[in-house]
Amino acid sequence: MKLLGRWLRRGLLALLVLFLLWQLWLLGWVLFWGSFNPGSTRFMEIRLAELREKNPQAQLQQQWVPYERISPQLKRAIIASEDAKFVDHEGFDWDGMQKALEKNQKKGKPVAGGSTISQQLAKNLFLSPTKSYLRKAEEAIITLMLESLWSKRRIFEVYLNVIEWGNGIFGAEAAARHYYGSSAAQLGPEQAARLAGMVPNPRYYDRNRNAPGLAKKTAIILGRMPAAEIP
Repeated sequence: MKLLGRWLRRGLLALLVLFLLWQLWLLGWVLFWGSFNPGSTRFMEIRLAELREKNPQAQLQQQWVPYERISPQLKRAIIASEDAKFVDHEGFDWDGMQKALEKNQKKGKPVAGGSTISQQLAKNLFLSPTKSYLRKAEEAIITLMLESLWSKRRIFEVYLNVIEWGNGIFGAEAAARHYYGSSAAQLGPEQAARLAGMVPNPRYYDRNRNAPGLAKKTAIILGRMPAAEIP
């Protein structure tokens, strides 16, 4: 029994060391990307692998643009749609999470999320779309890193450049060109609101651009945009 206990302690210690090394590896990337733009993300790698199962030559569409070259209308639309308290919270919108939980319980299935822009970025940069308590815990740790080490402007700039906006479409510039044939800087209010409405389910809306629900969401986001505060 003593030998078993000793090996159990060693095993737990090894797991703890591996966990800490993993967090240090993530922290290193967070520090690096605070000053240098990510060339790819975990989400991009996953989507590219999926596309190449059907077409080995498939490529993602993504082009980095600086924060100041992204339309203020799109910034307001994203804030209004995804995270109205973004500039004020420290990574987590507890009220939003509670409301999402109540809505999901009422519907009997997940129909709403309470993730902030910072949480979404943490997931996109490092994690997979798979839902689990372990992934949510890791997402929370990365979110704290981002909020502690990056400015809100930097978080939002990276978010706007790496989030998924369609089948193989990532970032605001690629989305603007894919859907409207224009640059991210030239997006008007309605175009911006429509793009923001696509964010929760971008590949579906890429295939179903005239979905009735998207038009309704666009109108709601347009109404909220004037009150949206952007970094």
